[in-house]
Amino acid sequence: MTDRKTSWIESANDGQTDFPLQNLPYGIFSANGKTPRVGVAIGDMVLDLAVLDEAGLLPAAAKGAFDGDSLNRFIALGKPVWSETRQRLTALLSGDDKALEGNPALRAAALAPASWVTLHLPVQIPGYTDFYSSKEHATNVGRMFRDPENALLPNWLEIPIGYNGRASSVVVSGTELHRPNGQIKLPNEARPLFGPCRKLDFELEMGFIVGKDSALGAPVSTAAAPEHMFGMVLLNDWSARDIQQWEYVPLGPFNSKTFGTSISPWVVTMEALEPFRRDNPAQSPEPLSYLRQQARNAYDIDLEVLLRADGAEDAATISRTNFKAMYWTMAQQLAHHTVSGCNVRVGDLMGSGTISGTTPDSYGSLLELTRNGAEPVTLPGGAKRGFLEDGDEVVMRGWCQGDGYRIGFGEVRGRILPAIAA
Repeated sequence: MTDRKTSWIESANDGQTDFPLQNLPYGIFSANGKTPRVGVAIGDMVLDLAVLDEAGLLPAAAKGAFDGDSLNRFIALGKPVWSETRQRLTALLSGDDKALEGNPALRAAALAPASWVTLHLPVQIPGYTDFYSSKEHATNVGRMFRDPENALLPNWLEIPIGYNGRASSVVVSGTELHRPNGQIKLPNEARPLFGPCRKLDFELEMGFIVGKDSALGAPVSTAAAPEHMFGMVLLNDWSARDIQQWEYVPLGPFNSKTFGTSISPWVVTMEALEPFRRDNPAQSPEPLSYLRQQARNAYDIDLEVLLRADGAEDAATISRTNFKAMYWTMAQQLAHHTVSGCNVRVGDLMGSGTISGTTPDSYGSLLELTRNGAEPVTLPGGAKRGFLEDGDEVVMRGWCQGDGYRIGFGEVRGRILPAIAA
């Protein structure tokens, strides 16, 4: 049965907001001169959980977990505490419990308009891994750079391919990034040159935040994987395609990926996403035993990418797709990541890999949308883009559509600045 319960915060009930009562995503914010602390988005407001905790309105098991600059302390308390806290917040914001709604002074202290606050990176990220789990994306790239008839390498259908990224350069939405410098090998040139990236790209992805440590040497099964997931974010895996093409053989991406990864500031919990679980995509050949899954681990999340050219007033929507079509699920990614004995820690970020659909308008990167720059996209005002230019801004949005409400992720936004001279 669909939960149509509403909030006494009217902006949470209009059916269009990303943050209705059914969502309640967590983030880190600062406002009114206070230090960063944990907040929850509700309609067009942000609820200060440190204030509610001080007032004794949140679970005793979570005492002291909200007055800090990351979600890690709260996440580490575990799934029963996450669930209890969500239930308490639902009661307080629906009016089933009048302790907040009926206390004007507490409301004034605990609620701030979202337009007034500064949002920060929501978690301290010990490690970042990025996967390559869209069959459509891998096929498109393989056709361009390897073999049009045999686009996928033999291991792709057997293994959730991934690489260990750089956690230190994961930034929150709104952070501007400089165009990277690096080695570029031009066609018909004997040696590479050094300079600013000429083929700067975005990659539309989602990521999940690890919510439970695992022990070194102890694999996490696909069945147990959901117990290790706290929530999800939007993710833009910025990519320097020309640097990548030169460096990725034989060990994969390095400097072409490490200069910046942007994530959305609000972490949407797996509990909020539960109604949007879907059947897993068909996989052939059947995965090896440790990658088989019984539960439904796909999620119906609509996604879009907007691109605003430098100096332009309007942005253009250049891609629309959906997360549910990903070939390898998050549960399989985590199972494969840990099967060798690699441990994961609270706050680890796992990127999905570029999310591409089956039609040209559903591709998740400019590399695919423009066929490596050969067929540029046209933007409002006539500007054309094969790859990103300085001053361009990329905005990614995502949401699950419910019956009269939507579970949204907000957005992840980033603008490109010129390269810094080396």
